[in-house]
Amino acid sequence: MSFSSLSPFVNEHYRDFSLLEHRAAMDAALAQVRSELGREYPLRIGGSTETSPGKLLSHNPSCTSELVGIHQKASAEQANRAVESAFAYFPTWSAVTPQHRAALLFRAAEILKERKSEFNAWMILESGKNWAEAEADTAEAIDFCDYYARQMLRMAKPEELVQMPGEYSKIEYLGLGVGIIIPPWNFPLAIMAGMTVAALVSGNTVVIKPSSETPTIAAKFMEVLLAAGFPAESFQFIPGSGAAVGDLLVTHPKTRFISFTGSKAVGLRIVELAAKTQPGQRWIKRVVAEMGGKDAIVVDAEAAALDAAAQGVVAAAFGFQGQKCSACSRAIVDASIYDEFLLKLKARAEQLTIGSAQRIENFMGPVISERAERGILDYIEIGKAEGRLITGGGKTQGDGYYIAPTIFADIEASDRIFQEEIFGPVLSVTKARDFDHALQLANDSEYGLTGAVYTANKEKIERAKREFFVGNLYINRKCTGAMVGAHPFGGFNMSGTDSKAGGPDYLLQFLQAKSIAEKL
Repeated sequence: MSFSSLSPFVNEHYRDFSLLEHRAAMDAALAQVRSELGREYPLRIGGSTETSPGKLLSHNPSCTSELVGIHQKASAEQANRAVESAFAYFPTWSAVTPQHRAALLFRAAEILKERKSEFNAWMILESGKNWAEAEADTAEAIDFCDYYARQMLRMAKPEELVQMPGEYSKIEYLGLGVGIIIPPWNFPLAIMAGMTVAALVSGNTVVIKPSSETPTIAAKFMEVLLAAGFPAESFQFIPGSGAAVGDLLVTHPKTRFISFTGSKAVGLRIVELAAKTQPGQRWIKRVVAEMGGKDAIVVDAEAAALDAAAQGVVAAAFGFQGQKCSACSRAIVDASIYDEFLLKLKARAEQLTIGSAQRIENFMGPVISERAERGILDYIEIGKAEGRLITGGGKTQGDGYYIAPTIFADIEASDRIFQEEIFGPVLSVTKARDFDHALQLANDSEYGLTGAVYTANKEKIERAKREFFVGNLYINRKCTGAMVGAHPFGGFNMSGTDSKAGGPDYLLQFLQAKSIAEKL
């Protein structure tokens, strides 16, 4: 198998759930998954399963009394043993050919395709994603497996070096060692799987500490890795609290790198801890971090279609309840169209259906937890003091964590809801004097993940390409929905290390280059 012999990469398609056959498949998967709710899942260390005295309970945020899964809270001793086990197996796994590792990853992609409806159902019930968002998440996980397998084959045969007279020179890419995988809950399959398989296919062993909000989805993906043929010793699975095991995993002297997606505060702590060399440590640890955003969509006076712009802003602001690091939380609108655009936003937001994620007709489900709900509601109260409430502004009925899509107008750049990441269905709208002012406002943030501009003016488009300082910029479309292979994903400044997940350079984060010159 070689990179050149493969057919071109194609993204996994999204199914149309208005078709009865696809709805029936999802209904059956939801029934199957419901029959498995409340089961207990073990830790995986050194190729074996084990339990711990402490338990972690996962609940359905659409129906908070419903238990999804019971998981182990790994102890410090178990976390230490997981790193040691991964370290011991690294020489064996790194010696496996890139071609074989890629073949296993292609198989994992096929298994995910076969279990697509099932994984969708787990996300609907454990993370509160609606049907469409769950489908996109599973499709992205499939894409990561397929794409990174191809990229590893490409890295296995790198470009020829300049050859000096009387020598033969080449470059090889080697795995790093033990990686700690710390994924988020908001893309509980796609990001968790993408981080994990990128490290594994590069020849590393991993210790996976899943999010405490969505551990069941991660446990189910461990089944996929085993079924695909990845050795049980190549990955360790240890749910647990960050306080109990997180710092230990990051600071362990045999940890070689940390791959993290989550909040700025936790990401910066990981960077700080990883930078301190521990006794016995023989390398500088790498940190691959994606830490959030405060993303803006600029709507210019020369936007070709305000209805399309309004639809893009609403979709980006309230898709998955605004719980995406790429979500639009700031709409920056030219003064000449400001009032008209607010009316369009309000009308569209108030048409959104809210309720249980299991019901296909609902666009918005619950936010992930009581803690998240409390934090978002606190920010809504701040917004009421800082700006003008246009719609929403609190909880909606139901026994889940439901918050109405909320829009505040007349927000200033100095306001907290303009500057601070909320991670919920809250949109602030700010008036711009002109395009210069709009770009100034868009860049007035410590973050720099995604952004978008709606305008028909070609010169303004070129200016945005040069001056809008974000890792992922979109023109005349929403700022969410990055596709593997097409939109390599990662941000600037406090949004992280700009690692560009789903892009041709991503695997370099998990490899080290060895240059070899042989005298002939």
